[in-house]
Amino acid sequence: MKIVTWGSRGSLPASVHSKIIRQKIYAALKAAKDSRFKSEAEIEHFIDTQLPFSVKGGYGTNTSCVEIRTDGELVVLDAGTGLRDFGNYVMQSGKIPCHIHLFMSHVHWDHICGFPFFVPAYIKGNRISIYGFHENMEQVFVSQQNPPCFPVPLAYMQAEKKFVCLEPGTEYQIAGFRVKGMAQNHPQMSYGYSFEKDGKKIVYSTDSEHKADSDKENYPFLHFFKDADVLIFDTQYSLMDAIYMKEDWGHSSNILGVELAVRANVKHLCMFHSEPTNSDETLDRMLRETRKYAAIYDDSYPLNISLAYDGMEISV
Repeated sequence: MKIVTWGSRGSLPASVHSKIIRQKIYAALKAAKDSRFKSEAEIEHFIDTQLPFSVKGGYGTNTSCVEIRTDGELVVLDAGTGLRDFGNYVMQSGKIPCHIHLFMSHVHWDHICGFPFFVPAYIKGNRISIYGFHENMEQVFVSQQNPPCFPVPLAYMQAEKKFVCLEPGTEYQIAGFRVKGMAQNHPQMSYGYSFEKDGKKIVYSTDSEHKADSDKENYPFLHFFKDADVLIFDTQYSLMDAIYMKEDWGHSSNILGVELAVRANVKHLCMFHSEPTNSDETLDRMLRETRKYAAIYDDSYPLNISLAYDGMEISV
């Protein structure tokens, strides 16, 4: 399996304007000013080895959308703006007609606004099963495309669309996965998902705030995260912001992500739902600081840590 991130920002899309691009070009040229490249391969090597990710790349702009790629049916988590790019991939890959399984953590705007631009939903013969725990899920999808908010009604999209309301705590067999959901602390409630298949476990837990009770030995999320091969975890805020400035905003921090991942025996922590106002340099620094903090556990538990960016792939 592969996890493919199509959108990793939280709350709203991040912007990339000409000044940011110019700063990246300047930083790259400054780093290369004393170099003499004799071939394109040397240029590629310099980019790969001498430039930080914030200069040679970037964490992207799209809001939440993650694909779990297998040899079976298409599985995607949340319908943020990244869903548009996922849809373009589906169209270009020749996977039409197809059955797409879309799992919704919740129906806040940044997690649904990509659906009106999801090209496979306009193609007759495609099937889209939309799963979630909110009883009003279908009405929210309908409303966001009704006038005056959008010119194309949901009913105009020619793919077969089915909304399936799930029950927390119940295990389902969907698209070859054993799927379970868990309620999370977030305004109007969000839900995390656990996907298990062929001895592998992926947990998607975004838009979730963890408070003082997370220190308890019987904290329910420890069981939910337990032995996950990959935990995709909301780290929108620093620990200081999460505790003192943005309490009850429904998001978590990098430090809590490490603590819960180590306690739950997680193999790979993928930081997710990044603050849209954070620059690539800030996110680079956040990743370094998180890995530095996790190093206190290295002797007892070596945790792999990454920070999601648009286009990132993780093999599971």
